[in-house]
Amino acid sequence: MRIGALDVGDRRIGVAVSDELGLTAQGLSVVRRTNLEADMRALRECFEPYTPTTIVVGLPRNMNGSEGPQAGKVRRFATDLEQSLGLPLVFWDERLSTVAAERVLIEGNVRRAKRKHVIDKVAAVVILQGYLDSLGTTLGPPHPK
Repeated sequence: MRIGALDVGDRRIGVAVSDELGLTAQGLSVVRRTNLEADMRALRECFEPYTPTTIVVGLPRNMNGSEGPQAGKVRRFATDLEQSLGLPLVFWDERLSTVAAERVLIEGNVRRAKRKHVIDKVAAVVILQGYLDSLGTTLGPPHPK
């Protein structure tokens, strides 16, 4: 049983997947957004070899916990994604996930030019790892939306 994760942005989508035990998250790729149909096709292709049972979607919240315009965009995209993939979705608070991803890359001595190409994938890993850690050591039912 694997779980997939997405860090959805306006220009790119970071993609990650868990190991089969649901303990660790690994980055898969970054999908450059073009149009909805192409985005969905690219995401299906990314996840196909892993057959995840659930997709965790990072939900951008303001620091006070409220949802702003970007959260609305992500929710609309997630509705289309759920129909396209036919998998249940779970929203996960992604506040500061990009900051954490940037920190990981800097600590790993990844150059600035390279960081911008992988930051979204690493942010998806941060989102998924947070979700996996909340489940404990075994995969359980998805959290409610």
